[in-house]
Amino acid sequence: MTHIKSKGTIGILTGGGDVPGLNPAIRAVTIRALREGYKVIGIRKGWNGLVGMVRDKGHDNSEHYFHLTEEIVNRAGRTGGTFLHSSRTRPSHVPKGSVPEHLRSTFNADTNDLTPEVLKNLEWLGIDHMIPIGGDDTLSYGVHLFQKGIKVIAIPKTMDNDVPGTDYCIGFSTCVSRTISLINTLRTSAGSHERFLVVEVFGRYAGFTAMLPTMAGAANRCVIPEWKFNIDRLTELLVADHQKNPSKYSIVLVSEGASFEGEEMVYESAEKDMFGHAKLGGIGDMVSSRLKDLSPKYNRGKKIDVINQRLGYLVRGGDPDAIDSVVPMAYGNLALDLILQGIHGRLVALKNGRYDNLPIEVVTSTKKLVNVNRDYNTDRLRPQYRSFEMRPLFIMTSE
Repeated sequence: MTHIKSKGTIGILTGGGDVPGLNPAIRAVTIRALREGYKVIGIRKGWNGLVGMVRDKGHDNSEHYFHLTEEIVNRAGRTGGTFLHSSRTRPSHVPKGSVPEHLRSTFNADTNDLTPEVLKNLEWLGIDHMIPIGGDDTLSYGVHLFQKGIKVIAIPKTMDNDVPGTDYCIGFSTCVSRTISLINTLRTSAGSHERFLVVEVFGRYAGFTAMLPTMAGAANRCVIPEWKFNIDRLTELLVADHQKNPSKYSIVLVSEGASFEGEEMVYESAEKDMFGHAKLGGIGDMVSSRLKDLSPKYNRGKKIDVINQRLGYLVRGGDPDAIDSVVPMAYGNLALDLILQGIHGRLVALKNGRYDNLPIEVVTSTKKLVNVNRDYNTDRLRPQYRSFEMRPLFIMTSE
């Protein structure tokens, strides 16, 4: 029997929050890579898997990595979440308490750069190419590794759709679809009791997850991180929407990163992850309380009660929709195309409806935000419609 030499080894990982579409992307990379003659290693728990392993063949590193096969990825490929698991690990900024036990004698500062260990672990595993799948935090460390000489191809994933350079990130379509569906479920209660419906959605810095459902007719108004809103104006608009609606209710979508005029973002706690982000949450509660208190001012002295709902993980969990099944498959194959061509240091992307790739540095060189002047009416607190001719599928691009 002829022995076929492997072309090399590809490492793949998922970092940050889970989204539907990650497993189809892992499947696409693995199936194509194996058929092209590569070995594929799945790194567990994001960059944490490359931080914690012990370089000893006798040590059980199964919690940090394992070899992927067609059988493994086919079983998981149609499901949501990530079977590789995830974390918000930033190897260049590891707090003292998170340093693996076997490294604590060497790395004992308050914050430690474990990149030297990551590089040694990649070499020890024989990984020739790395494919991280994640948002701008996860991929920013991919940029760092590329600058250290590692061959990296990045795949964009984030519910917020805010990775720069690409019009689309894995997870966004399912998030929008699920948001619309859940709001349609909640509106029956809002109408039955003639209330305001306040729905808090994901979106730390970018308001795309609030803008698209509102544009699709799921809500009357939306407030986004890119524009500090006036609560009196929001109340006035929602009361008018409430009165105009035959069922006497109105709906506002609130991005988790939105904030009142003259105030800052609302945090659930002061604890920060390795990327310096504190967990957001609570702006929906504050909007609900102030709407209720202010409503008599615009409603002939009568108070309007509020249904307040944070969608949270309901839009992260479950199976991917059609777009988040097809796009990850294409992204995975795009990544393999680049590897086969000997190209690295790229971000696979969708630009104006076409699959493409860009220099990976775009991830850290800019921010992807809603173009307020073009796409958001700051007086009416909702998306503004102009010509849709030649605009991409999800309307708002990544200039």
